[in-house]
Amino acid sequence: MVTQLFLIVVIVTIWMSLFMSLTTLGGAIHFWLRQSKELVFLTPLPSYPKVTIVVPAHNEEIVIGQTVQAILNLNYPTDRIELLLYADNCADQTAREMRRLVDSPEYRDRKVTIIERTGTGGKAGVLNDALAIAEGEYIGVYDADAMPEKNALYFLIRKALEDPSRYMAVFGRNKTRNAEQNFLTQCINQEIVVSQRIQHCAMWHMFKIGLIPGTNFIISRDYAKSIGGWSNGALTEDTDISFKIMQDDKIIALAYNSEAFEQEPEHLRDYYHQRKRWAKGNYQIAIHNFRYLFTPGNSRIKFEVLSIAATFLWFDAAVILSNIIFLTNLVFYFVRIYQPAVSIPFTFGDNNSQILQVLLMNWILMIVLYVLQISVAMSTQYGQATTKQIWIALASYFSYSQLFIIVSIHAVCSVFLDALLKRDGSVWVKTKRFNN
Repeated sequence: MVTQLFLIVVIVTIWMSLFMSLTTLGGAIHFWLRQSKELVFLTPLPSYPKVTIVVPAHNEEIVIGQTVQAILNLNYPTDRIELLLYADNCADQTAREMRRLVDSPEYRDRKVTIIERTGTGGKAGVLNDALAIAEGEYIGVYDADAMPEKNALYFLIRKALEDPSRYMAVFGRNKTRNAEQNFLTQCINQEIVVSQRIQHCAMWHMFKIGLIPGTNFIISRDYAKSIGGWSNGALTEDTDISFKIMQDDKIIALAYNSEAFEQEPEHLRDYYHQRKRWAKGNYQIAIHNFRYLFTPGNSRIKFEVLSIAATFLWFDAAVILSNIIFLTNLVFYFVRIYQPAVSIPFTFGDNNSQILQVLLMNWILMIVLYVLQISVAMSTQYGQATTKQIWIALASYFSYSQLFIIVSIHAVCSVFLDALLKRDGSVWVKTKRFNN
């Protein structure tokens, strides 16, 4: 009876995961079919609010120059941009690279401030420092490795002006600038495209739900001050402030035409540490906001807490358990060929192998849906809907996506051990940059 109940829970969880994925995919397809019929023109905005762009940089001498240059070349009135460049506790030549570019003749008259910071709080600490001195109506944030496309800021502001009383923050999309470096970056590129073109677009299109990413977003300066800014030391300061905004029943809007190109990890170790930090930070925020599941109203908070718990914990556990059950039953199924008296452990009846067929079907459906999501996402990106991407998707399901499950489990264990052993849960490993 216990094993049968266990099987039912696992199978139902997998089908719930498949249903949620299909719903998200359907919402994204509907979104992109509608957008494909619309022409986008760069028309003058009714106003050009002043924007303070903040670039936090910790030991980023390799990539900071390209990012600063891209920001200074944005298609937005130059007198309406204030640029704050933070060399945050740097041990390299980040500040020198900033000055080298800013002091060049073409940018010498721009309003740029370079700050060599020695404070605490990490990226969130930098953003809070900037919030205290910013002159702009909006704060714009770009990571040191994120090069905005020329019209990125224009589209962010245009979206904010659609409903400035409710759209307290606006975020764009991010793309992988080193996607072709190796198999790992190719897999990361597919993950990013699915996240940006399927999940984010579907959630905004269906539920008007958005989450601030780490880069390529703007937030109202006065509103950010009113909610206390960012939480110093937060592993995922972007998700943390997103929940603050949702708690206040304000909206984080998607400007899908705003794009930035960011560098992704090229080595497995760097990837593992980065994704573990993201997963761990999201767990911490989900735990902190778990109480909102039992309070009236605030459906966006409830949805996001459940989404984080499902994505990083529940569904991962179901996949792992279903794999264990399937492989265990498969082994016993072949053993029974030679030893008929042996019973298959996980069944709904005596020596019933039907559960093996059900789990096999679930497994196949998960693979098909995984590849389908990637294929649809890639079809919305010019030049990426290729046969090569399908083969990469198939290979990544059995390697890259399984690694994500391991990362999630490690992150969960780390969160619980931090609480149990009273460890500092905000410690993280710097992501290595590459000159490309």
